[in-house]
Amino acid sequence: MEWVDTHTHCNDEAYAGEQDAVVERAVRAGVRRMIQADIDSRERPGSFALAARYPGVLFSMLGLYPGSVTRDWQAEVDALAAWRDRGVVALGEIGLDYHWSQEFRREQKDALYAQFQLAAAWDLPVNIHLRDATDDFFSVLDNCRNLGLRGNLHAFSGSIETFRRLERYGDWRIGVGGVVTFKKASLQEVVRAVPLERILLETDAPYLAPTPLRGTRNESANLPLIAAKVAELKETDLETVAAVTTANAEQLFGLCDKIPAKHPSC
Repeated sequence: MEWVDTHTHCNDEAYAGEQDAVVERAVRAGVRRMIQADIDSRERPGSFALAARYPGVLFSMLGLYPGSVTRDWQAEVDALAAWRDRGVVALGEIGLDYHWSQEFRREQKDALYAQFQLAAAWDLPVNIHLRDATDDFFSVLDNCRNLGLRGNLHAFSGSIETFRRLERYGDWRIGVGGVVTFKKASLQEVVRAVPLERILLETDAPYLAPTPLRGTRNESANLPLIAAKVAELKETDLETVAAVTTANAEQLFGLCDKIPAKHPSC
């Protein structure tokens, strides 16, 4: 079985000096393709350089993370254009996050709207970070209905009602990570209810390590632990989860069009 980690941070400072080992451990675990989230202009060069060392294995997103939004957000968004032709598979991770601070609430919404415009112009899906800002997210999405956006809510933490609401906007999925393995996680009921065809697997490594590794540094190599829990909740086998979630990732992110030689699953 082979897996796609649709949201990871292989170049995170938590892996300083170990980035190559982290990628290689993932590949040995069957996680043969990983999509790296972008944060801002400070991290971008190192992340793209790492991806260049692993063509067909590491793929890059491009975007301004909501936690990096300040009053000068426009300069950060303008800087994205210089990277768009480097095999980018999505605008992400972009979105809204009011959990730690609401100081730049207006700026976050403006930056998200601007990046939605870019995603439509560049015909790319969006990878959304959303925390404590659901209503504002949908208000921005409402203002972009004419753009035909597609994408996923990464590290989904909403209810089944939030998913149903999201479905009304077109081709949208949810990203399921280590939280689904936590005891009493409400995400488990959501996963039971959401069709497998609408689910993407992710680690968000180095964050949110799955049980029994909770509290440790996460890696993409741990994705099969998440997949096993999804298989349990969906009352199906791992092979089915691998096949369907891989196809979901390939379709949404166009992975089969972004590799030098066709991957066997393509």
